[in-house]
Formats: sequence, structure tokens, C-alpha cells
Amino acid sequence: MSRTRLNLFLEFEHAKRLEELATMKGLSKSSIVAAALASFLSADGGDRREAAIARRLDQLTRQFDKLERDQNILIETLALYVRYYLSVTITVPESHQEAARAQGRARFEQFVQQLARRLQRGHSLVQEIHEEVFPDLGQCFGHVNATASEIAEPAP
Repeated sequence: MSRTRLNLFLEFEHAKRLEELATMKGLSKSSIVAAALASFLSADGGDRREAAIARRLDQLTRQFDKLERDQNILIETLALYVRYYLSVTITVPESHQEAARAQGRARFEQFVQQLARRLQRGHSLVQEIHEEVFPDLGQCFGHVNATASEIAEPAP
């Protein structure tokens, strides 16, 4: 096999890392560069890179789908709560408004404390709701194409 001499210019950091790797592995810098170039130029090297990128994109797609599902559940939950709240809440007479505000502040403080406890324990209400609605799916979190209303109101 014939070889060709090349003069290369590398970034300082790359040259430093190449020197360290050569020393650690007991190989010449030329053999390391030749192996890296062979891997980069080989057809299967490109296929491996493409497969790795495809796996990562698939993982990102699943994560995005889960985020979208969670967001749809949260939006639907908030919408249902607002509808319920507006439907059942009675107006408070002016004479009782200050007491109602104080009670509201206390309830809000209690809500924030409960939220903090749940977050510290790592519990997710969205996950709990999803597992209650779809117990057979467990940790799968499927239903990539399900809408929030399908999740909130499963078909009979």
C-alpha cells in the first residue's frame, strides 16, 4: 500500500488532544488520523452516523409527542376548571369580600405549598391522570395522535 505525505493544519486544541490520545494508546498520530479519515470516508461510517442521527431524532420526536400530550391535558384541565368555577361560584356580597379575599390568599398559599411538596417528591398530576385514564398503557404514554378531548373524555 502506497502512502502520500500531507501537511495538515489543526486547531491547537485538536492537536493537543491528538497528541494525548497517541501517547495514551501508544500509537502514532498518523495512524490515528488515518483511522479517523477511513471511518469518515467509509460508506458504512456514514450509515452508522445516519442511524445514530435517526435514533436521536426518533427519541426527540417521542419526547416532543409526550410534551404535546401533556400540554393538551393541561390546557383541557384548565379549561374544564374555569368552566366549572364560573358555573358554580356565587357572587360574594361586599360586606363579605374582605373575608373572602383573606380566605382566597390562605387557600392560594396552601395550594403553593402542596404544589412545592409534589414537585419535590417528583409526582406529576398529568402522569397520574394519564395512568388512571389509560391504566393498561402504564409507562408507555402512547396515544401520540390523541387529542386532549379524547384523553379527557375517552370513548365508551
